[in-house]
Amino acid sequence: MSTTALSPRQLRKMVVGRLLAAVFVLGGMFFLPAGTILYWEAWAFMVVLFIPVSVFAAYLLKYNPALLERRLKRIEKEPQQKRIIAVSTMVLLAAFLLPGFDKRFGWSSVPIWLVIVADVIVLLGYLLFVLTLRENEYASRTVEVEQQQRVITTGPYSFVRHPLYLAVTLIYGFSPLALGSYWALIPVALFLVVLVARILNEEKVLLRDLDGYADYCMAVRYRLIPGIW
Repeated sequence: MSTTALSPRQLRKMVVGRLLAAVFVLGGMFFLPAGTILYWEAWAFMVVLFIPVSVFAAYLLKYNPALLERRLKRIEKEPQQKRIIAVSTMVLLAAFLLPGFDKRFGWSSVPIWLVIVADVIVLLGYLLFVLTLRENEYASRTVEVEQQQRVITTGPYSFVRHPLYLAVTLIYGFSPLALGSYWALIPVALFLVVLVARILNEEKVLLRDLDGYADYCMAVRYRLIPGIW
């Protein structure tokens, strides 16, 4: 059974702290550039994002704290991954700051129905994220292979090699529309390019360090999108 380096109290404190910080930081990134709190798209997006995140975090705290602690890791060991993370962070900052300015200056006019559809897709992306984590308890935020780690071939992994990144693609890819901005799609497109670079580098690490991964790649052809790539 997986164990944690943190006590239950320490882990709970870290999770609550991270969630609260995320709410305030993301809210600031939306409402300060918008110059108003009357930004319903941002409120709806935060509800869609943080309610399921909080529920799943509470579930992991009780039933799988080791996985939760693994997801809280932030320090990459692979040099190329460090560079990729730095670039993706800057791109995502732009993607989440632009919608507020878009709201303030009226650059975009995204119809309500499209905002709602985007929110639904973001939620579906998070559900895929949850299903993937339930299937693979070694799914860390950092690229590394742990002792006793094995190749997962079931659930979402039977369709694509990187279902976690497919979930991320759905979440970030539709966030601009959920926030009522067409212009924010530009940095998101750049983020997806960076994500491809992360996947390609991660596969090199897995092929090098994870027994059976080469055979898995032969069995599951597509990395991210079934039938495409």
